[in-house]
Amino acid sequence: MTITWNPDQYQRFADDRGRPFFDLAGRVRAENPRTVVDLGCGPGNLTVTLADRWPSASVTGIDSSPEMIAQAPADFGATFVVGDIASWQPGPDTDVVITNAALHWVPTHRELLRNWAEALPSGAWLAWQVPGNFEAPSHTLIRDVVRDQGLTAELAGTPGLLPSVDTATGYAELLLDAGWSADAWETQYVHVLPGEDAVLEWVRGTALGPLRAALASEKFAAFEAEYASRLRAAYPRRRGGTLFPFRRIFAVGHKP
Repeated sequence: MTITWNPDQYQRFADDRGRPFFDLAGRVRAENPRTVVDLGCGPGNLTVTLADRWPSASVTGIDSSPEMIAQAPADFGATFVVGDIASWQPGPDTDVVITNAALHWVPTHRELLRNWAEALPSGAWLAWQVPGNFEAPSHTLIRDVVRDQGLTAELAGTPGLLPSVDTATGYAELLLDAGWSADAWETQYVHVLPGEDAVLEWVRGTALGPLRAALASEKFAAFEAEYASRLRAAYPRRRGGTLFPFRRIFAVGHKP
């Protein structure tokens, strides 16, 4: 399946999407890293802040989407390449790895994290954040409509449909078992989103991408129309915007 991601759609809520990145990166205490890698960097607007923070480091953003990488800013101290998280391996001078809202797309990410923890050099930092919102209406309604419209078999194996993340405790255990320090937590952000069908617009930039790629256009249109109707009931628009609670799971490790 080829998923085409829309950077403009994703960036509609850039401030809200970016806040967890800064909360995550703020817990990384590296002083003079040699190489910094941002896995699943999207359009790169957040990656360049790492280059600002560590100007002497070689900073690389990697994303599987050519459309996202094409939008990455040039001449801001970072290099951007198209690549697959599942096949990436750190080099001997990789001192910081950050992956923000990306690992939930990789079912084998726990194994990847263990492999990276083993391969990274002493003193390295490994930090990740994943959505923990899979049991919220924004995600359960996707599964409900898929079932009600008889799309379950057709969409079997589609990325993002089912929860694929661990708890903060589980990720902390993974780091400790690898001999790293562990700093893990959960945060629920309550986003106040502007505009009509605001939650639908948010999800169009993320979770709906694989469904759009997997379904014929008429089937996807019927799915989205029903999903939008149910979202309006679950997240009513009110004065000032639509409230969209979103739970996220964080983990930061330091290798002794």
